[in-house]
Amino acid sequence: MTTIIRSAFLFALAPAAVAAVAGLSAQPAASKQLIAHRGASGYAPEHTQAAYKLAIEQKADFVEPDLAVSKDNVLFCMHDDTLERTTNVAEVFPDRPSTGYQTRQPGKHWLGNDFTMAEIKRLDAGKWFKPEFAGQRIQTFQDAIDLVRGKAGLYPELKSPELYRSRNVDQVKLFVDIMRKNGLEKPESLKTTPVIIQSFDEEAIRRVSKELPTVPRVFLTAKDEDVTEARIKELATFATGIAPEKFVIARHPEMVARAHAAGLTVTSWTFRADDKEMKFPDVRAEMSHFLYDLGIDALFTNNPDKFPRR
Repeated sequence: MTTIIRSAFLFALAPAAVAAVAGLSAQPAASKQLIAHRGASGYAPEHTQAAYKLAIEQKADFVEPDLAVSKDNVLFCMHDDTLERTTNVAEVFPDRPSTGYQTRQPGKHWLGNDFTMAEIKRLDAGKWFKPEFAGQRIQTFQDAIDLVRGKAGLYPELKSPELYRSRNVDQVKLFVDIMRKNGLEKPESLKTTPVIIQSFDEEAIRRVSKELPTVPRVFLTAKDEDVTEARIKELATFATGIAPEKFVIARHPEMVARAHAAGLTVTSWTFRADDKEMKFPDVRAEMSHFLYDLGIDALFTNNPDKFPRR
């Protein structure tokens, strides 16, 4: 974690200054980083306290909270824009499916942004996974900070900024404000609780680069055009890392060295023991290939206990 934190300060400098500081920012991370995808989500319901605690027990370097926004402007930990997949919202609020929200999935949907945080806290977020997790609740980002701080790093993702912009909700400002409130952007805090912000949304990453310059920023992508030399050079002007989907890296393995040369870390996603498309004997072998053969710096996995450290 120390290498990534040190790189964060180098990226805040002008490009010429960065290149002059012993070449540090152009090097891959000295140690590989394990990011628990939605917590230890292979073994516990995603984004619950149980999943985050297990991720810490399984020695994750970072815990990943996806961030959504409630009706009363509270950041909370949820991957989907809607609540029905991982909660019992349809039972608790059967008459409040959202209207005017378009999704590819058929049926009724309960958009998280249509509910207050107090209402969201009423939902069971564990029983859907396994009966023994019944009673697990959705966490606010503040809950996640309080749970993880000092035990692991935080790797929050700003989910669907375009959705919130369309509703006149400034998700980035909410994130910046809570980071500052907790002092998480301060150098002394980053030494004990590293934070890396990620998003597929370029506008959001560009804003964070200006408003929280000490915090590393990773641009997520599933597009082949984002790993070209020209695009990587552009990303390096506002991001400190790039996180292509693993299939993109497999198609363009040369992009890892290209990104390192531009001063960017390389992270990939998502490594799961139950991945039916996996072409390796098991998820440990798959992670090992990407980390040590292809040379990426970090990865997201649902199975932190399978991470191949050397």
